[in-house]
Amino acid sequence: MSFEFDIAFLLPFAIALIATGAVAGTLAGLLGVGGGIVIVPILVLLFPYFGIPEDIRMHLAVGTSLATIVPTGLSSARSHWRRGGVDPELLKLLGPWVVLGVLIGVVIGARAGGDALRSVFAAVAALVAAQMAFGREGMQIADKLPSWPGRALMGGFIGGFSVVMGIGGGTLGVTSMTLFGVPIRRAVGTAAALGPIIALPGVVGFIIAGLGEPDLPPYSLGYANLVAFAMIVPSTILFAPVGAKLAHTISPKLLRKAFALFLFVTACRMAWSVLT
Repeated sequence: MSFEFDIAFLLPFAIALIATGAVAGTLAGLLGVGGGIVIVPILVLLFPYFGIPEDIRMHLAVGTSLATIVPTGLSSARSHWRRGGVDPELLKLLGPWVVLGVLIGVVIGARAGGDALRSVFAAVAALVAAQMAFGREGMQIADKLPSWPGRALMGGFIGGFSVVMGIGGGTLGVTSMTLFGVPIRRAVGTAAALGPIIALPGVVGFIIAGLGEPDLPPYSLGYANLVAFAMIVPSTILFAPVGAKLAHTISPKLLRKAFALFLFVTACRMAWSVLT
């Protein structure tokens, strides 16, 4: 399939991507979640309207999402570090295992079919939706992190599944750490620091895996679209403060349940696309 390198393709594509970044940034500010959990499903919904073949949609969405997380994640991590929100000891304990999980996830994710990636996203999104909708605030299963075999599994889980889903460290990292007694502010700050650690090797892997793919849209570097990157990142950064302001006027409990519903519907849609 070939794409026309003209305004008829690029203008509507760019407008749709700016809107994607705006939605992702607003929800990130409202709920404190990473933008990737929003960006990936929206891109998967948008891509068919621009003629992007089904067999590369999920890979392109994941790779592009990881690319956007690199600059936004670095900015977020720096902000949390300056405010003392990042726990260096916690980062040292989990970081190497997260990196190992990322490397394994990149190898598997880049070679896996679109249905496999959609299945992983659907399963994890459904679990996150259930935790958001029904989880008790402050719930934990232990007062401290597990010993090294458990930490290895925990870090590997965060890194591996995050990179395959195209998300940063926030969605899985915060949930995992708070379950083991890490205070929420330290968990959020440390998870923010994990974002670039996950995204940078992740996007490099998806770029390499997509080199030479003939059906990519214009201005793609492997499975990372540069137009999407250029449009999503500024609008995500611009709208995150808008979401943060709205968070003070809307019930957080209601917001969490609404986002949980969004994730659940997304998970069902992706699961249905695998089955049909």
